[in-house]
Amino acid sequence: MAASPPAPGPAPRPAKAADAEALYERLKSLDIAFTTHRHDAVFTVEEARALRGDLPGAHCKNLFLKDKKGALYLVVCLEDRRIDMKALSKLLGTARLSFGKPELLVERLGVEPGSVTPFAVINDVVEDDAAVSVVLDEDMMLAPMVNYHPLINTATVAMAPTDVTRFLEACRHTPLIIDLAPATRP
Repeated sequence: MAASPPAPGPAPRPAKAADAEALYERLKSLDIAFTTHRHDAVFTVEEARALRGDLPGAHCKNLFLKDKKGALYLVVCLEDRRIDMKALSKLLGTARLSFGKPELLVERLGVEPGSVTPFAVINDVVEDDAAVSVVLDEDMMLAPMVNYHPLINTATVAMAPTDVTRFLEACRHTPLIIDLAPATRP
C-alpha cells in the first residue's frame, strides 16, 4: 500500500521555519486543545522515559525517512516499536528506505535531529512532489492522548489523536494511518 501524496496546491516556502510559539498559535487558531509540558532537552526515547515521569498518554517516536527514489516519509509510531526498514518499505510499497540526512530534515521540516515531530509538517509547504508523506501508527492513534515535541526537544505537547489528524490535514498533509505491526521486529 503506497502512502498518498499530500494534497497539491500552490504555496510559497516560508522564509523562516515556524518555531514552537508559531505552532502553538496555529493549534489555537484551529481550536485544538493541548497541554505543554516543559523539560530538559531529550534526544532519545530512553532520555524521554527518564524525564517524563507519569506523563499520561501514548509516547511516540518519529522516523524521517527517504526511499531509494527520493520520496520522503515521516513515520510516527509508538515509542517501543522496533521498525524493520525492509518490512516497512514493503508495507508502504516503496523502494528501499533509509534515514534522511539531518540537512534534508532541516530543509524540508525545519527541525533538528532530536526534535522530529508530526507538527513539523507546518514547515513542509506543499509546492512540489517532494513533500513529506506522513505515516501514523494505527495503534498510536487509538490512544486517548498522544505526546510529541512541539518543534523543539525541551517540551512535550499532549493532545487527542483526532486533533493530530486535524492539524496535519490543516497543513495539507493527509496522513496514512496503518497497522505498523507487520513492519516491526520482536
